[in-house]
Amino acid sequence: MRLADGDKLAIEGLALDVIYTPGHTDDSYSFILPDRVFTGDTLLIRGTGRTDFQNGDPRQQYESIFGRLLKLPDETMIFPAHDYKGETVSTIGEEKAFNPRLQVKSVEEYVDIMNNLKLSNPKMMDVAVPANMRVGLHQDDIASRGWSVTAEQALALVGRPDVALIDLREQSERERHGVIPGAIHLPYTRLQENIAAGGMLHELAKSTAKQILFYCAFGERSAMAVQAAQDVGISSARHIQGGIDAWRKASGPLVH
Repeated sequence: MRLADGDKLAIEGLALDVIYTPGHTDDSYSFILPDRVFTGDTLLIRGTGRTDFQNGDPRQQYESIFGRLLKLPDETMIFPAHDYKGETVSTIGEEKAFNPRLQVKSVEEYVDIMNNLKLSNPKMMDVAVPANMRVGLHQDDIASRGWSVTAEQALALVGRPDVALIDLREQSERERHGVIPGAIHLPYTRLQENIAAGGMLHELAKSTAKQILFYCAFGERSAMAVQAAQDVGISSARHIQGGIDAWRKASGPLVH
């Protein structure tokens, strides 16, 4: 699911505050619990994430670190995405005191450091970066197989007795952005149990011959859901390309 600055991400009974911390990439986020922050590749233990590829920007990273992360209480624990020396946790106070890249007096000094690291490119960078930016299974791949419908086409399908519309979004997304009338709520996190033999969607498709029409926020999860459903033999599975975002742009009705 896509998130924005200020959102809350609920996982297994935990609620994490979402903050946008660009710089390593232009879509880097950090996630905060009351006593800790998961900093991804923005703030590392005794380092910071490189800013020289995938739309990185050292000025943005400076603001993310000094303007946001370092304003958390000093005792806040830091858990970065990874560490090259085997470290697992630090604190905001420790990094303020001992992180060499944070001992700067200005944004210009920080930018100069980051622009002169002279790091070699990561292995498989030419493959990994486009894949990262593609965000999961490409919707065009699903469309080329005939497994997608446009939002305009979906307008004619929704409400038909031979179509089961499946909303894959989380409840918080449904509350925020509305629901397509008649949709059954089956979150993407429960997809595998629902498409497996004996699962609700598997039995629905088998016993009624209904077309299964998935949708999510932007079409990314629903494209993966179609592939997974096809893989287990649910040949009627399709999805709304572009998700509820495209549905809204096509003036499709929503219930709040």
